[in-house]
Amino acid sequence: MNDALSSDSKALRKAEWQVRTELAAAYRLVALFGWDDLVFTHLSARVPGPEHHFLINPYGLLFHEITASSLVKVDDQGDVVSAGGLQRVNPAGFTIHSAVHMGREDAGAVMHLHAADGVAVSAHRDGLLPLSQTAMLCLDHLSYHDYEGVALNHDERERLIRDLGNKTMMMLRNHGVLTAGQTVPETFTYLYFLMKACEIQVKAQACGPTYMPSEQAIATTREQSQSLGKAAALTWPALMRLLDSKNPGYAV
Repeated sequence: MNDALSSDSKALRKAEWQVRTELAAAYRLVALFGWDDLVFTHLSARVPGPEHHFLINPYGLLFHEITASSLVKVDDQGDVVSAGGLQRVNPAGFTIHSAVHMGREDAGAVMHLHAADGVAVSAHRDGLLPLSQTAMLCLDHLSYHDYEGVALNHDERERLIRDLGNKTMMMLRNHGVLTAGQTVPETFTYLYFLMKACEIQVKAQACGPTYMPSEQAIATTREQSQSLGKAAALTWPALMRLLDSKNPGYAV
């Protein structure tokens, strides 16, 4: 019996380290793509195991500094379970991420950014428009949540998860973007597509009047977008090679 428990414990520790490594890599990729906002905004991941614990960045580290061991483990109330260094977490970050993790069992990871192009599109009256193939691939995955102030009020969690529904991408109006997926690689893939769509829209609208595709083209691309998250099987290994060449050291 003790051997079986020891084996299960080792498996859970190994699984947690895998998630820690992937999440630390995602933080550094956000910095590499220029989507970070000093020490603000967060990426989080559910810790494997029966406890309602998840990993989030320690409040005060820049994204390019994050390592697997520096991530803070918190419970569903935002209380620190374990930390490798800095123990403080951002309460606003906890409000948003705990809402999604606790409201969606399939949300293994949640990523939220204040990147300028994402905020710009979130503040646009019409939100994300079908101006590019990339945007059209996002539309069927996207929901919206109205701004209520800095996310310190835990009452907002119910409204946020209601607005997210079963979607994997969200525009936080006048605030930023959010993605949720089963794994860190899948969630980052959604984030990449959503941010790229926002960047294209900002550039296109800056050029003057835009050209809209046909409704048939939009509908076809929506149907083709259903397996978007599966792209992570190809994109994540490539992203790890990019990160290893540009900013290694995250897996410690």
